[in-house]
Amino acid sequence: MHKGFLKIAAITGILSVVLGAFAAHALKGLVSDHSVTTFETGVRYQFYHVFALMAVGIFYKEFPSGILIWAGRFFLLGILLFSGSLYTLAIVQASVKPGYNWIGAITPFGGICFIAGWLLLFLSFFRKN
Repeated sequence: MHKGFLKIAAITGILSVVLGAFAAHALKGLVSDHSVTTFETGVRYQFYHVFALMAVGIFYKEFPSGILIWAGRFFLLGILLFSGSLYTLAIVQASVKPGYNWIGAITPFGGICFIAGWLLLFLSFFRKN
């Protein structure tokens, strides 16, 4: 399982760089500064959690536990919900489509997943092998 999280971290890291470059070069000229900032926040949190996924993969090799697997799952779900909702919100704002601001309500659920992942990572260190 540890290699799975490491692979996901690598792919997610690649996507972070690609999406960050997209925001810096392509998106800046097309949308408002607010939309770019929203998009870049998604990229930043995605990139932070690349390292969390890497840590889970590395720690799992030495300290395998279900708690650690769930920590990785919550980090990944947090990326999908938090960053994904911000990407979607920025693009919807850019296309000036009214009525889609509810997408922003998904973002806190991603934040809760991030918190759960960090808490489970912390708790995994108290598990006895």
